[in-house]
Amino acid sequence: MSAARNRGARRLLLGSLATLTALALGAGGGGATVAAAPSGPAGGPGTAAATDSAGLRQVMFVGNNWDGTADVIESTGSFRRIGRVDVVPDRSRRMWEISLNPVKLAYFLGIRQGPGEGHDQFVDDMYATPDGTAMVVSRPSFADVVSIDLRTGALNWRFPVAGFRSDHMAVSPDGTRVAVSASTADKVHVLDITDGREVGSFTTGGKPHENVFSADGRHLWNMSIGEVTTALDDPIFDWTKGDRRITVVDARTFQQVRVIDMRDRLDAFGRKDLSDAVRPVAFTPDESTLYFQVSFFNGFLEYDVATDRVTRLKTLPKNPATDPDRTKWVNDSRHHGLSMSPDGKRLCVAATMDDYATVVDRATLAEGPLVTADKPYWATVSGDGRACVISESGADRVTAIDFATGRAVASVAVGDHPQRVRLAHVPADWTGPAQG
Repeated sequence: MSAARNRGARRLLLGSLATLTALALGAGGGGATVAAAPSGPAGGPGTAAATDSAGLRQVMFVGNNWDGTADVIESTGSFRRIGRVDVVPDRSRRMWEISLNPVKLAYFLGIRQGPGEGHDQFVDDMYATPDGTAMVVSRPSFADVVSIDLRTGALNWRFPVAGFRSDHMAVSPDGTRVAVSASTADKVHVLDITDGREVGSFTTGGKPHENVFSADGRHLWNMSIGEVTTALDDPIFDWTKGDRRITVVDARTFQQVRVIDMRDRLDAFGRKDLSDAVRPVAFTPDESTLYFQVSFFNGFLEYDVATDRVTRLKTLPKNPATDPDRTKWVNDSRHHGLSMSPDGKRLCVAATMDDYATVVDRATLAEGPLVTADKPYWATVSGDGRACVISESGADRVTAIDFATGRAVASVAVGDHPQRVRLAHVPADWTGPAQG
């Protein structure tokens, strides 16, 4: 059966879940669609139409991993696409360099056949510079981070990471530094976002993945996920997955502050069966509690930072059409994407291999409607804070789900295989790089 037909069957079978409601609100179909606006006060700071004192407009960047493009969309409302940026303007040069180096070529092809699912990975993550003039992008297949001028589309600078693949990034609260995981080197680089100069680095566990700065900018958290592309996915082979841990460093000195091995915490919680590979995470507004997803699990866990304990677990519904063969799940992910409403009351979960997303009440851990989605790969928060925004990597769409109702309110077509979605700022009159 073709991948498209298989996904279609999974979406139909998803309807048999007892908690699934309002399928018509799923994000299928062609062009942009808009339902009723999210609940909450209209307008205000952070809306798509707002222009700040520096003449910048808030938008969202959507990284189209297989295309090698990034779409720029409105950060709320209809989430209309404003423009598109080519993030691999130097593709020919990079490919020539790779072809001349047998080791680089081997890793390049390995990324294509492994995490790329048969495709090159040209954009994993992206942020804007504080002045809104450039987009900074991590490019896994090219093992680098680049800055692209948003007016001209030209490269400002390029930083090759250690090893052979770049991955998730994070930007400091003041917007001046960007951290990037060098996934094959077990290292995180921290760069000056303006000129690409390395200001520091630190070692991590195996295959560093997500990075998160604390709100005050004092600490930087990294989650390493270990080996995710091997076929040794049965729990009895968990020991082959490598050193998986959370590394917390001082964001100024890059000295290690704390290491958290979730294996011990999960065992103490009574879940020795769960993987300790921490995937996407979401902190409460006061950063006292961390919610996290782990490999192979359809749900998430709650961790109390002060007491260093896993305190609660939420198991979410399985799609009966999801193949139970773990080796078929993308990079060991079952659910990959987690965000929290600004008031800390609700979590939004991307159920990647189960083809839905849902909003969960944080107090009760009760899930809302299961919104049908095609391989949702990420979850973030809209510019006005009223909606969760997911990337539907299987449908090449971005869909907004109202935090208050748990229902889809808007959907817009983007490029091939969208993954990371990030809030950003661009000049108020920006429509895309100059052509010609």
